[in-house]
Amino acid sequence: MKKEKGHLVKEVEEGSIAQEMEIEAGDRLLAINGEEIEDIFDYQYLIQDEYVEVLVKKPSGEEWLLEIDKEYEEDLGIIFDNGLMDDYRSCHNKCIFCFIDQMPPGMRDTLYFKDDDSRLSFLQGNYVTLTNMSDKDVERIIKYHLSPINISFQTMNPELRCKMLHNRFAGEALKKVDRFYGAGIEMNGQIVLCKGINDGEELVRSIEELTKYLPHLRSVSVVPVGLSKFREGLYPLEPFTREDAQRVLDTIHGWQKKLYAQYGLHFIHASDEWYIMAGQELPDADNYDGYLQYENGVGMLRLLMEEFEDALRSAMESGAVERWNGRRREISSVTGQLSYPYIRRMADRLSALFEGLCVHVYPIRNDFFGEQITVTGLLTGQDIMAQLTGQRLGEELLLPENVLRSGERVLLDDCTVEDLAKTLQVPVNIVKSSGYDFIESVLGKENYG
Repeated sequence: MKKEKGHLVKEVEEGSIAQEMEIEAGDRLLAINGEEIEDIFDYQYLIQDEYVEVLVKKPSGEEWLLEIDKEYEEDLGIIFDNGLMDDYRSCHNKCIFCFIDQMPPGMRDTLYFKDDDSRLSFLQGNYVTLTNMSDKDVERIIKYHLSPINISFQTMNPELRCKMLHNRFAGEALKKVDRFYGAGIEMNGQIVLCKGINDGEELVRSIEELTKYLPHLRSVSVVPVGLSKFREGLYPLEPFTREDAQRVLDTIHGWQKKLYAQYGLHFIHASDEWYIMAGQELPDADNYDGYLQYENGVGMLRLLMEEFEDALRSAMESGAVERWNGRRREISSVTGQLSYPYIRRMADRLSALFEGLCVHVYPIRNDFFGEQITVTGLLTGQDIMAQLTGQRLGEELLLPENVLRSGERVLLDDCTVEDLAKTLQVPVNIVKSSGYDFIESVLGKENYG
């Protein structure tokens, strides 16, 4: 079947330039300034100018050439049927630490797709290995000055990188970083740390070599490998111990001190798991350089606590205790085991201040993937239902938003929010991953100032 030309418009934002120009859902974008659009890179680059000519094709077959005067870099307000405006590129590596390889059979197809698409790095913040990036891709990134590009380094030892990614070109791919650096492209990086493989002296070597890319390489996170119980036939990897975590933190803190004095950036960051594993307090907020690695679990708990304290101050100053006025409210909340101590601490603070408030916080053990998986985002509906059945849940259950598929009410195992509510016989309230939303949800909107 012949592929239809152009890119299908899914919807048009209210009050946007596109709406004003009568572009509608179902139209197809054919060209901008006479150039055909390959993907989102071309589109974002070509719509930047103050004057653009946009060629669209109506469902009737009629073609409109629209002349648009606008502000520089002002968006047109078009949402495409395919956000990438092209087919997604899958990963060709066979990384020894890949979590998708550790998934059980029988889950929905999308959970088994391994992406390694540099365009998703620009669009969604995904981390890419560079092995799937052609010279043309590199040239376009530099030409369009697209940033930041998020890179999965794992190690700066080329031979070891080939082994970890099971790709003989993985070491050579690191040379692309030199091209980005030379062009001034902003980057962020990550290292998935595997015990006995890229830790210890290899980690020191990687950090030292990565510092050569400062200041364009703004940050690098170090995260421990996630190990599910479905590893039969995969490369043998061991979990980190408390002593291992302490050594990792000692290495990172030493480099942070040195680099902050020189660049004003801490640069190398440990994910929250390391601090909990090592039994150490989380760093102060200033240590995270504006939370550049938040999506990698770096500073997530510190920001949650900072937001909670700020929201609590606002609530107290606005008279929340007085508005509470002897109310009684019993609710429950679920969380992964990693963040449980912090959620429990917040709940206890609120219960102490608001008489008659009772918040049950239940840490859910991950039986589905295995007990070594402790993050909230990988909880399944079946584990939540099994472990909450028979527990005191109160008048509603608070469910963290990050357990759901983006934009939907479905968990990893296809259990829905409605399934949870029906099985547990309690209304379920979705809570965003912020201290502000936690307080508002616990107290109720009418009591949160």
